[in-house]
Amino acid sequence: MKKFGLIGYPLGHSFSKKYFTEKFQKEGIEGCEYELYELEKIDIFSDLVSNTELTGLNVTIPYKQDVIPYLDRLDPATAGKIGAVNVIKFEEDGTKTGYNSDYYGFKTSLLEFLPHTKFKALILGTGGASKAIKVTLEDLDIPYQYVSRNRTEESISYADITEEIYATHTLVINTTPLGMHPNEGIAPKLPYELTTENHYFFDVVYNPSITEFMKLGAENGAKTLNGLDMLIGQAEASWKIWNGEF
Repeated sequence: MKKFGLIGYPLGHSFSKKYFTEKFQKEGIEGCEYELYELEKIDIFSDLVSNTELTGLNVTIPYKQDVIPYLDRLDPATAGKIGAVNVIKFEEDGTKTGYNSDYYGFKTSLLEFLPHTKFKALILGTGGASKAIKVTLEDLDIPYQYVSRNRTEESISYADITEEIYATHTLVINTTPLGMHPNEGIAPKLPYELTTENHYFFDVVYNPSITEFMKLGAENGAKTLNGLDMLIGQAEASWKIWNGEF
């Protein structure tokens, strides 16, 4: 039996367990199971891997960075550049390699969403979810500007968004949890009235399927997409990583 799973805390209702369990059944993949491993502290990770024969793990909040010291190496193209891990592959020699499949999930979803890549982007939020998006945009040669509640060395504040900035940065990516269930009806503080049909709103949130951010953008002509395709893409990329296809 090949064992896969998800580590994080808290885990609650996991997309990953449901997705992979259904995938194994639907595609007739035998001898595999996917479990949730809720770790109150990251140092429990050592006990988990020593007492459980694992083939691969996904990593979620709050351990995407904390797990790195427990690994033997990082994939230089993803986790190494991003500085965060959401996939661990247990190699045949017993070592552990960290990857970031959020990169693949976001990149695939974004390229299907956009008509071209000649955009400038606003990345809303500077937390962990923004890291893979930043590297993806760099690899696609899409210039970006970070936006956060308070101005920092690397970001402007929402209050700093001028009409000119908003008009020229027409790809707007929400990486914050604002508007995510159960806190629906909340959105980042943007000048939505200045939104046009040239704007593309990408929200990493997938529940609800239409967030307040997306709703306000669409009401003013923007094209919108939620994070479900990105989530599915990162899950499928995880499977490919575990099976040596990346």
